[in-house]
Order: sequence, then C-alpha cells, then structure tokens
Amino acid sequence: MKKVVTFGEILLRLSTKVGERIQQSSQLMMHYGGAEANVSVSLANFGLDVFFVSKVPNNPLGQGVERHLKANGVHTDYLIKEGERLGAYYIEAGVGGRSTQVTYDRKHSSFSQMKLDDVDFEAIFDGASLFHVTGITPALSPNMKELTAYSLKKAKEKGVLTSFDFNYRSKLWSQKEAGATLKQFLPYMDICSCGELDALYLLGIPKAKEGMNQTEKLHYYYENIRTQYPNIKSIYSTFREVISASTNTLQGNFYVDGKLYQSKVFHIDHIVDRVGGGDAYAAGILYGILTGMNPEETVTFGTAASALKHTIHGDVNTFSKDEISAFAEQESGKIVR
Repeated sequence: MKKVVTFGEILLRLSTKVGERIQQSSQLMMHYGGAEANVSVSLANFGLDVFFVSKVPNNPLGQGVERHLKANGVHTDYLIKEGERLGAYYIEAGVGGRSTQVTYDRKHSSFSQMKLDDVDFEAIFDGASLFHVTGITPALSPNMKELTAYSLKKAKEKGVLTSFDFNYRSKLWSQKEAGATLKQFLPYMDICSCGELDALYLLGIPKAKEGMNQTEKLHYYYENIRTQYPNIKSIYSTFREVISASTNTLQGNFYVDGKLYQSKVFHIDHIVDRVGGGDAYAAGILYGILTGMNPEETVTFGTAASALKHTIHGDVNTFSKDEISAFAEQESGKIVR
C-alpha cells in the first residue's frame, strides 16, 4: 500500500441552511474540512495509506478533528495537539444567481503558529510515495511559508513525488505575494493543479493569442509552464460553467507528456454542496497517477469523483473508487494534441 503524506490546516466549518444568511441564522451545520485534509480523506477512502501533518488545539474541537480523520481512515501520528484555537470558516449557501460566500476566522490558529521545530519531515517522508500541499498553507503566515518551502525541498531530497495545488485564495493573500511565493516553489513540484487564471495572473505567462478556444488556451499555458519548469511532470485543472448556484457543468483537464487529456462534460444538477469539489478532483487525479491509470482514465476518474462530491453535504468525498468508476461508466476522455 502506497504511503501518502499531506500537510495543511483543518478547520471547523459552520454552514447556513439553504436560503438563510449568516446574520439571520439561528443554527449552523458543523463539519470539519480543509483542502489537504479533504484530499487525505479521499485517498484513504480509495485504499491508500495516508498520513496528515497538522496542528490542532488539545481541546474538544481538536479531539473532534482527530476522530473525524481516524473515522475516515487517515493516520493521525503526525497530528500535533498544541496551541489555543482551531481555525474556523462560515459558509453562506448560495441560491440561484447568488453565489456561496465564505467568511474566515482562522487568524492565530494553532496551525498558523506551527514552527519548523514542531515537525520532523525527514522521518515523516520515510517510505512515502507522494507529498501533497496547497497554496492555502503558505498564505497563512510567514512561518507557514517557510515550512511549506522546507517540506517541498525535503520531499524532493527524499525522492518523494511532490504535488502542489495552487488553490489561490484572495482573502488570504494578494496575487503579487502569491505569485512571488509560488515561483519559488515551482522547481520542487512534480505535479501541480493550476488553471488559466493562475498561469496568467500568478505566474505572469503572456496572454494567449486571440482566436484560441478555451482548450487551446489552456494547452498554451501548460506548454509555457513545462518549458520554464521541466521538472513538472503533469498539470491538472477543470473547466466549470456556472449556470446557477445549484446547476453547473464540469470538465476535467490533465496535461502530461505534452498532451492535454479531457474528460467528458458532467452536468451536475442539483448541487447539494460545491465546497470540496476541487479537492475531490485533486484526489482522483493523484490516485490515478499513483495507481498507474492511463491519462484518459485518470482525468475521467478525477472528474467523476468531483461531480459526485457535489451531491453530498460537508467538505469530504465519501464515495469509494468502485462507486466513482461506476458513475463514470468507464468512459475515456478525449485527447487534444
């Protein structure tokens, strides 16, 4: 069984009922979630040996985090219990043309104050096949930026495949700061999740020529990234059309060996909960890479996983690999040369 290590913050999530705003709600639904933790749960659910590296307070909320992870098959050997608070975020569910709104309450959390001395990545990466982290983690504090850089470099030293999801959050840092930081990380990435806007506004790649369609533009941006950073083996993203808050279409993109593979377009109606859909997609792609699926199978599996996640409450995807494969109907994606 392949060992996977993920590193990031897990949060308490509080959500309104559909049709209610935060300021008028008298009760909120409670879940635990966070980008890297969500990927951890999916990969553990697919049968991989997943270890989550993080820091939570030693109180009932921190204990709830540990129980949540263990219940979903994620190892908590590297879950540090120190500090005073668990970060939180509030979700106001969108309806029709009104988008879902997120409000963070995560400053001075236990995780954001984590230091290099708190964790031994040298030992953690022993026997690991993959290390996954996202752009949310270095955005939290200067020491988290340092820790993320160190962890990526150490993973590469240990011969571990590295995965980085840009996951840009404008509420956490500016495009300028994010771009400068990510450029420092790119030489240590083997796999990355990056969309057209990331390439354009964070990496500063020249704008694609007029007249190109959406797929041709993405291929152009990915070729530019690979030319500048030949260490990157594969890049992935999705195309999403938002028809309404409850109806979207989703198509997966997976670039490897100079070719862009695409899934079929999934029509998602009715969306129960969109949060975590990107993490479900990332986990599906990573699972395909780790288990040797061909590119068409990988992008189809990842997109199907994301589409299914939209049908359940909470951050995490609870579907098995067999359920996802059945949902995808074993349909291969197309290849764009």
